[in-house]
This record gives sequence, C-alpha cells and structure tokens, in this order.
Amino acid sequence: MAAPSPPARAATRPTSPSRPPKAIRSTKPRGLDEETAAPAAATFPSSISAAAAASLLHAADVPMEPRVWASLPDDLLLEVLARVPPFLLFRLRPVSRRWGSILHDPAFLAAHAAVPSHGPCLLTFSRGVAPQCSVLSLPLRARYKLPFGFLPSWDLWLVGSSGGLVCFSGFDGAGFRTVVCNPLTQTWRVLPDMHYNQQRQLVLAVDKKRRSFKVIAASDVYGDKTLPTEVYDSKEDKWSVHQMMPAANLCSSKMAFCDSRLYLETLSPLGLMMYRVDAGNWEHIPAKFPRSLLDGYLVAGARTRLFLVGRIGLYSTLQSMRIWELDHGRTVWVEISRMPPKYFRALLRLSAERFECFGQDNLICFTSWNQGKGLLYDVDKKAWSWIAGCASQLCNSQICFYEPRFDTSIY
Repeated sequence: MAAPSPPARAATRPTSPSRPPKAIRSTKPRGLDEETAAPAAATFPSSISAAAAASLLHAADVPMEPRVWASLPDDLLLEVLARVPPFLLFRLRPVSRRWGSILHDPAFLAAHAAVPSHGPCLLTFSRGVAPQCSVLSLPLRARYKLPFGFLPSWDLWLVGSSGGLVCFSGFDGAGFRTVVCNPLTQTWRVLPDMHYNQQRQLVLAVDKKRRSFKVIAASDVYGDKTLPTEVYDSKEDKWSVHQMMPAANLCSSKMAFCDSRLYLETLSPLGLMMYRVDAGNWEHIPAKFPRSLLDGYLVAGARTRLFLVGRIGLYSTLQSMRIWELDHGRTVWVEISRMPPKYFRALLRLSAERFECFGQDNLICFTSWNQGKGLLYDVDKKAWSWIAGCASQLCNSQICFYEPRFDTSIY
C-alpha cells in the first residue's frame, strides 16, 4: 500500500530550476499516455530540463523565455504550477526528482487546493483480464491512460468518484472488498469489512472541509434478510450501522447523493427515500414521478439541486427524453428541459435501447450501448453538445465524472 504524504515542512520548499535548457529529444514520456491529440504542446520528452518542460506546459498568448521562468521566486513558482492542468503537471514527474517532489510539497498542495477545478473529466473503467482506466479531459480535448498497476489485481468494478478520489468494489477471492484511491498520486486504501459484508449499493462522498471521505452502503435486501444502512468514515477508519430503511419501501438501483443527503427511488410507496447522513435517519418524500415515465435516473446537481432524467412515452409510440428538477418546497418534479429530437434519435436508435445517465455540478452526461460518443447537457447554459471520444457503455465498461486533484488524500 502506498505510504501517506510526508508531514508538512516549516521552511523547506523546492528551489526554482536554474540550469539552462538542454536540447529537446523526441522521446515518449512516462506516466500518462495521451490517446487523443490535445491542443498546443501537450506531450513532453522524457529527458529535458525543468525550464524547458515548464515552457511546454500550456499554450500562452505571450511566449515566456526559460531564463525568466528559472528566475521566478519559489512561492510564485508553486502558485503558477498549482494552476497548471493536473494531467499536464503529472507528466513533469520524470523530468527530475526535484520536479517530482513538488507534487508532494505541502506548500504546493495548499496552493493547488485553493485553485478551482480545471473543468469536467470523464473516467472510463474497462473490466476484463487486463483492466484499463482512462480519463477524457473535456477542456483539453484529450484522453489520458491512468496507470492501473498500483491497485490490487482483484475483480473490481467502478462505484463512483468524488473530489479527486475514485471508489472500486471487488472480490478478492474470499469476500467483497472496497478500495478507495487517488489515481494521480497513485495512493490507495482497502476499507475494513462492513458489519454485513455483502455486495451493496455504495456511494463515495468527499468532505473537503474535514479533509475526509465517507462511503455509504444503502439499505438492501439479501436473501431473506434486510441489511441496514452502513457508513464508513475515513477519520475513524470504521463502519457504523445506521437506521434501517423501512421494509415497506422497495428501492430501485437508481440513487444520487447531494447536500449530505442520499436519494433513492422507491416503488412502494412511489416516490423518494432520503437518507440524512448527519442525522442518520431515513425520510419518505412523496414526490410522484411523471406519468408514462419509462426509466428514470436520479442525478445530483450542484449543492441542493436534484434532477430526474427519463424517457416519456410507450415503447410502441413516439418517445422523448426529459429532465425534471425537484422542487423541495412543493415536493413536486418540475420539467426544465427536453432533449431535441435530433439528439434523441441519434442517441437511442431503437425505442427499447438502454441508456446510462450521470451528472456532476449541473452537467448531465448521456451514453448508450450502441453509441461511441456521449451527449452532454449543461443545465445552467441550457446547451446540448456531443462529446467525441466518449466510450460507449458496454457490459464491461463503466463511466463517471471525475475531478483530478493532487491535494485529496485517502487518509
């Protein structure tokens, strides 16, 4: 297991590179492998000076001479590097030990934590004999392979992502295990067994203020037993048993987490069940679903916003894809958008075709089994757009939104 980050240092910081740049050799860099061409110098030779590598980090309006970069004060250097897109910064590790150590420097991590996200990314995990993991950066329009050899070679499947961490659940040959990792720092952690250690629906939630994370195992039915809700807290490194969801409510597999609340669709009675993580109890929300709803996905938005996405109509008649938002005050679903017919016909060529839907920060992504590209809807801008290079949702492939962060720790 990877060791935790070194403790904070009082006055030690990496010094600015001062050596003149060497000749650039066209060699393949180690670490993340680029699959799709990114704009303006996104590849780095593996044997160049730090100053030359830094000058290739990102396209700039005004070229910056290496000697100017080398003369930057240490604190300003860290502030600049903290604003470099994480995937490009990750590729600087092979340049030198000094540059590789920057990613673990407390001053850099503090500056990186204060910088907003560089934009949405899509993480694709493909199961199989040789599992593969890659990330599509929408702002950079490039796909990067994530090194996957640091995780145990179990039969893993993707649970989800939150705040820079990714959660997997798997079978190690003896029982079900849960693994949480940071793909950029390549650190990982195997969680202890649950009190009722069965395959469960899990949700990962990172708390940036507490610098911790929680994994929630929703109530479920296993055989003739009703399993209670369990919550793992990384600060305490243990699972706690919480209230059991009322047995009369049969939940489906569609759930979303936002504003410290877990929402699940229920069939009996029809509506939602909401689990308050801070209070540890379940509540029923009598929000009736729209009529003629064929299949619905709960999607978490920013802060308290909760969306419902689904098809309306019968399989033998004309269908449409619509998006609703929960009005918490009136406890009703309010329609906010409809997918244009041209996108709907391109996404779902057959009326009974299966689709997947997931979201983050008021962005909603659609994928279907027979479509090699994804469809993105921006709730705030009310704009639809195709995502080129988004892998289709095959039986052995899973996709979720992912926010690359160096400062999010698994401890």
